[in-house]
Amino acid sequence: MTRPVTLFTGQWADLPFEEVARLAGEWGYDGLEIASWGDHLDVSRWDDDAYVQGRLDILARNGLKVFTISNHLAGQAVCDDPIDQRHRDMLNDRVWGDGDPDGVRQRAAEELKLTARMAARLGAKTVTGFTGSSIWKAVAMFPPASEAFVEAGYEDFAERFHPILDVFDEVRVRFAHEVHPSEIAYDYWTTRRTLEAIGHREAFGLNWDPSHMVWQDLDPVGFLWDFQDRIYHVHCKDTKKRLNGRSGRLSSHLPWADPRRGWDFISTGHGDVPWEDAFRMLNAIGYDGPLSVEWEDAGMDRLVGAPEALEFVRRLSTYRPSDAAFDAAFSSQG
Repeated sequence: MTRPVTLFTGQWADLPFEEVARLAGEWGYDGLEIASWGDHLDVSRWDDDAYVQGRLDILARNGLKVFTISNHLAGQAVCDDPIDQRHRDMLNDRVWGDGDPDGVRQRAAEELKLTARMAARLGAKTVTGFTGSSIWKAVAMFPPASEAFVEAGYEDFAERFHPILDVFDEVRVRFAHEVHPSEIAYDYWTTRRTLEAIGHREAFGLNWDPSHMVWQDLDPVGFLWDFQDRIYHVHCKDTKKRLNGRSGRLSSHLPWADPRRGWDFISTGHGDVPWEDAFRMLNAIGYDGPLSVEWEDAGMDRLVGAPEALEFVRRLSTYRPSDAAFDAAFSSQG
């Protein structure tokens, strides 16, 4: 099965968009998953014909296409509580405004609507991103969170995202939520509950990123099988666990690549993600969308690692479905 391999530009936003496109084209990537920060993409200019064409021209000059765009940063602020300095550090001035939390959430929702419109103008069918969560703060379960408190979090998510998804439906673009700690859906059961909360709307699906599942001891291959009709996008990012008696899964507020952490992101193919079974399962469920390399390895030069990851993903994408994939999918179910 031939699928485009793309480079997610989120971790390259320190470079100009033209430079990232040049590098990706020279390495042989098929396209980009364009992040809506840095100078890479200003979604507020979705109705500026010259700007939109300029982005497309940059891609074309480098032999690239756009299959997906991302707005993880604005998405995070839609449902988050509290809204604080962390959000100020990552949001653009348009979304942050005066910093009033309710205003930030409302403006972040409007930013996702603009992102859907920009995706449609560029010809991309999917927007990847986060949702944020008003109940992630209760994940440690102390002070105890009542069922009513948790349910209110899912209701808040649905109330905020239904109007956003109305615009996605209008422009025929899908939202692929990245299942990730700090989001409304961060593991298997919260994903089920999130889809129920949103009424299983077709506009709302999943961006499958196995790196966030492995360090939680979730089965990323079985996840593909169980949510196969909702896998709208794939991030190829790896994780290495380093649980040694001192280092825990919550990482102790230590920075990326600190050897005291219990896990870290690592170059694709060098970590603990079961990539062979994962690719066989992607084939088995008929996923034909982009395979997007998300570069996030503080221990490797990205100018070396990004082309290496491309080669790794291309090789694995030739695998065919097999019994091994189904065995892996059901191994955790006994």
